[in-house]
Amino acid sequence: MKVIIQIPCFNEEAALPVTCAELPRSLPGVDRVEWLVIDDGSTDRTVDVARACGVDHVVVLPAHQGLAKAFMAGLDAALRAGADIIVNTDADNQYCAADIEKLVAPILARRAQIVIGARPIDNIDHFSRTKKLLQKLGSWVVRATSGTSVQDAPSGFRAFSREAAMQLNVFNGYTYTLETIIQAGQRGIATLSVPVRVNGDLRPSRLVKSIGTYVTRSLLVILRIFSIYRPLRWFLLVGGVPVTLGMLLGIRWLILFAIEEGPTYHIPSLILAAVLLLMGFLIWVVGMIADLISVNRVLLEEIRYRLRQAELRQAEMQASARRPLGRGGADRAA
Repeated sequence: MKVIIQIPCFNEEAALPVTCAELPRSLPGVDRVEWLVIDDGSTDRTVDVARACGVDHVVVLPAHQGLAKAFMAGLDAALRAGADIIVNTDADNQYCAADIEKLVAPILARRAQIVIGARPIDNIDHFSRTKKLLQKLGSWVVRATSGTSVQDAPSGFRAFSREAAMQLNVFNGYTYTLETIIQAGQRGIATLSVPVRVNGDLRPSRLVKSIGTYVTRSLLVILRIFSIYRPLRWFLLVGGVPVTLGMLLGIRWLILFAIEEGPTYHIPSLILAAVLLLMGFLIWVVGMIADLISVNRVLLEEIRYRLRQAELRQAEMQASARRPLGRGGADRAA
C-alpha cells in the first residue's frame, strides 16, 4: 500500500520547506509514503527547494496553468508512480499534516473513496466574518448540488483512492475543489468529511484575491458542472422561470378579458406572455437535447476511464521490468 502526498506549488520556495518538514514518512496501515511536488510554472527556486527537501517526485509544468491543471497533473503523476491513495495538501502549510492519517484511514477501511478535511471555520482567526459566512453558504450549495455530506467544500486537504482518482476530470482552470465534489456526487463515488486542524497563516491566499471574485467564479463553476451532469433538470429549472411568468401573464390577461369584455385590451401583456412561454419551451427543448448529449459524455468518460486503467497497467508492467529508480529518479517534466 503506497500513499503519495502531492503539493501543487507556484512560487513557494519560502513556504515549501515549512510544509515538507511537517509531512509524514510513515502512516498506520501503509507500506510506503512518498512526496510529490507539482511546480506550476514557478519563477523562483521552488523546484530546487523541493529536491533539497527530499521530495520523491517533481512534476514541472512548462508554464503557469492554474491550480486545477496542477492538481490534475499531480493526480496523473501519482497514479503513474503507483499510488494506492493520493493525499492533496497546500504548499502554504495551512493544514495540519498530522491529520493526514485521518484522511487516509476511511479509505483504508473501505468506508469512502474520497475523504475531505473539514476545517474549524469558526475558529480560524484570519478568516473574516464575511468569509466564514460565505464558506458555510458555499459548502451548503455544494452539498445540495452534489448530494454529498461534505462540510467544507473549498478545503484542499483531501485524500483519493486510486479508483476515485482515475474517474475524476476537471473542466475549469480555476479550482478543482468544488468541481470534484459535485462530480463525485453525481458519479456515485463515496465521499466523506473528517474534522482536521489548521496551522497559522503563512501568507495570504492566492486563490481568493477578493471575496466577490471568488464567489462569482465559484458560482459559475457550480452552475457549469450541474448543467453538465444534470442538464435536463438544470434546463427545466431555467426554462420554468419564463414559462411560469408567461402563464401568470396569460391568466391575468384572461381575467381582464373576461371582466372588461374587450378583445383589444392589454394586448402587449398577451404578446409578452406568448414570448415568455415560447422562450421557456425552447429552453426545455435545449435541455432535452443536452440530456441526450450527456449520455454520450457518460460513455466517453467510461472509455477514458478504461483507457487510463490500461495505460497505468502497462506503465506498471514496464516499471516492474526495470530496476527500481532511486529517490529523485522519478522527476519528470510535463
